[in-house]
Amino acid sequence: MLEQKMLSHNSPLFSFITLGFLSVVVSQIPLGAKLSVAGNESWVSSNGDFAFGFFNRFDQPNQYSVGIHFNSNLIPVGKQKAVWVAGADVSVGNNSYVELTHAGDLVLFDSAKGVAAWTSNTSHYSVASAVLHDNGNLVLMDRDQDIVWQSFQTPSDTLLPAQNLYVYQTLRAASRNSVSSYYSLSLDVSGKMKLSWESNVHYWTSGSSSHSIFGAILTSEGALQLLDQRLKPVWSVFGEDHNDSSVKSRFLRLDVDGNLRMYSWVEASRSWRSVWQAVGNQCNVFATCGLCGICIFNSKGSPVCKCPYGSTTDSNMKCLTPYKKKCDSGTTMIRFEHTFLYGIYPLNDSITHTSLQQCRNSCLQDPLCTAVTVTNDGTAQCRKKQTQYITGYAHPSVLSISFVKMCLDPVAVLPNFFPPSSQTPSELKGSRRFCIRCLIGAASGTVVAFVIIQIGIGLCLFKIRRSIRKTTTLANMDPNSRGLIMLSYSEIKDLTQNFKHRIGPKMFKGVLPHNRSVAVKDLKMTIGEKLFKRAVSVIGSIHHKNLVKLEGYCCESGHRFLVYEFAKNGSVDRWIEEDKLSKRLPWRKRMQICLDVARAIAYLHAGCREFVNHGNLKCKNVVLDEDLEAKVTEFGLGRVCNGASCSGGAAAGDVASFGEMVVILVSGRRGVDNVCEWAYKEWAEGRAESIVDGRIEGGVDAKELDRALRIAFWCVQVDDRLLPSMGEVVNVLEGTLTVDSPPPPYVCRRPADEEELSESESDPEP
Repeated sequence: MLEQKMLSHNSPLFSFITLGFLSVVVSQIPLGAKLSVAGNESWVSSNGDFAFGFFNRFDQPNQYSVGIHFNSNLIPVGKQKAVWVAGADVSVGNNSYVELTHAGDLVLFDSAKGVAAWTSNTSHYSVASAVLHDNGNLVLMDRDQDIVWQSFQTPSDTLLPAQNLYVYQTLRAASRNSVSSYYSLSLDVSGKMKLSWESNVHYWTSGSSSHSIFGAILTSEGALQLLDQRLKPVWSVFGEDHNDSSVKSRFLRLDVDGNLRMYSWVEASRSWRSVWQAVGNQCNVFATCGLCGICIFNSKGSPVCKCPYGSTTDSNMKCLTPYKKKCDSGTTMIRFEHTFLYGIYPLNDSITHTSLQQCRNSCLQDPLCTAVTVTNDGTAQCRKKQTQYITGYAHPSVLSISFVKMCLDPVAVLPNFFPPSSQTPSELKGSRRFCIRCLIGAASGTVVAFVIIQIGIGLCLFKIRRSIRKTTTLANMDPNSRGLIMLSYSEIKDLTQNFKHRIGPKMFKGVLPHNRSVAVKDLKMTIGEKLFKRAVSVIGSIHHKNLVKLEGYCCESGHRFLVYEFAKNGSVDRWIEEDKLSKRLPWRKRMQICLDVARAIAYLHAGCREFVNHGNLKCKNVVLDEDLEAKVTEFGLGRVCNGASCSGGAAAGDVASFGEMVVILVSGRRGVDNVCEWAYKEWAEGRAESIVDGRIEGGVDAKELDRALRIAFWCVQVDDRLLPSMGEVVNVLEGTLTVDSPPPPYVCRRPADEEELSESESDPEP
């Protein structure tokens, strides 16, 4: 909740006037000024309309952002919208603070991680003070009162009246999860504003202009305009309340749903009202229903997202994906009337001109095809998709028919959503026949399962009679349980067949009941039982799709084992080493591995309830499952070995190891000394493509290569203060964050810089 408070400070640069319950700062903010989450303090503009401080942006526990928000006594607490956020998606814990350091940096310090989460990078500009202007612009000034940095020049997701958006600047929508939003608004050199998803899908553009554009601006009267170099408007759109003098507060925001809207404060209803939006039909915003949903307008005119392929209780994915290219009983095509589908990840729709039936059949016969859309507007375009990530929109006015491939397995059911008139009576009849076959198959499967279960129970009882000393943990284990299982040493020997199948150093393959393969790690160490179980409970509570799940453990006498889920395709290290396997890792897959690993480490560092470092990140500890999806294993073992907890140094070690891993994946050079130093020299001298592994077939994406190498070289910097966070690494690899050219990774800063930082860090914490 945003509080209308201010920073109490004894500096003579501060003076106050009192307006009822609101105290207002009317002078400059001096060096050394500090705000904390716990203190609930703010720096307030002289007119009281804006405040800079901490707030809980999405009502998530212990997740705070720092920035500027409305603070007028006309707008009640809870309605005081944030208009600028430091670091966009950066959030910190409840013991954190922000400080205008004596070195001249505005720094957001995350106490939970012991690192600076964001900084203005202004220590070399002789900053003398700061001030929050009445228009909501936070500025840093030098001794001559010249502005050296301002929040208006680094927008997050919002524009205020009188704030310009210049060419190549970007607004990025906020995101409620750990991944940066894919939606952005930019102004390009051609003079157009564009709403984009990722970097290459543009779903809205402003009016075309042949003028040389100065920038875009939101006026205080409620107009969004493009201005030419003479500051004359060449394109304008107007809010519904344009020129309404009773409106005192406005802002323009790129919302979480990817739509650009203008908002006005309505005093009569005490609420914010949208008075203009760029995309009238929200279903026309690209991927508005995520990776697998269909966007439909309901009777009230607002969009509703439906799950056409079935839903799941998994909170990370609202809708199930369609056909997974592996069906035991064949496939069928489900028809959707008045529906347009498009594939994402990748955007690779192939378009041909053919009939409805031919389009449907071509997909049914193509093992790689997942869905098709036929436009019925006279063009007869057949759009074929080869990705599981399919989304789209449906409306009676849409002149398209779509087909989605589904498995005919006995457990399959028809989708739980069809647009109106989506099936003819004959199709419904066929669907009923299909469901009858499903019921027969399900019944047969139940009988077989019952017999197998009975046989299994008999075998378990037989084993128990033969060995009274063995526990029954394995026999009674629920295969769907997410909890950790505790195994005895005899059970460890049993499931590994007395450590028969070695798959790595102190690592053995085992098989749990229900034929579930696992990897068993022998820690070969002596560690106290309480410490071991406490560490294991932390590791076992971590769940992420790119982290290998800890299934169980053994803590008996002198034996300490960890039981992990099994990855069928082994370690990335083996795939890099062997030429035959390496050729099966094209450029796209290697970049996806980098991104998957980055997301996993970012989750360990910032997504868990408490910081967890990996401590030994390398290609050997990244494994590939049956779909060649990367999963990080053996994370958090520092806790098992010595009870280590979070530290800035631990995070820095993971970041550096990740950077080296990226270079190895790009170059294919493992076990080579100074591989990063060699790669940097090649890149800096314009020979980036010479770094690429010659075994990669199909070429590489030059932009992705440059982006991957840049962030890798930032990760391996000798000076820990130059290292990016893993969240920033994820943003760069996704292409949602640009990255500057890095200095040579093996060069340290000058001692003078060390002294400067020491001075700024010597100030006492609040």
